[in-house]
Amino acid sequence: MPKTKSVHGAARSAEKKRMRNRSVRSAIKTYITKTDNLIGAKEWGLAQETALATVSRIDRAVSKGIIHRNKAARLKSQLMKKLNQALPERSGG
Repeated sequence: MPKTKSVHGAARSAEKKRMRNRSVRSAIKTYITKTDNLIGAKEWGLAQETALATVSRIDRAVSKGIIHRNKAARLKSQLMKKLNQALPERSGG
């Protein structure tokens, strides 16, 4: 347990931030999964909309310092690569 009031307050503040950050990270994972599922279901319009929303969420998390910018770039790249590789199937089939 913290010994001083200031350390106790800092611990409470850190816990609040940790929970908020965890929520944002979880939401990003959920959005990525939703987009993957839509790509798999060949729902192209919804997949593109969800991908844009996911990218927006990822960028917001970076601006708040919740995830590193390199991780964000990697996540966005992987997501868009999946989407773009799946899209040509629509015109070919």
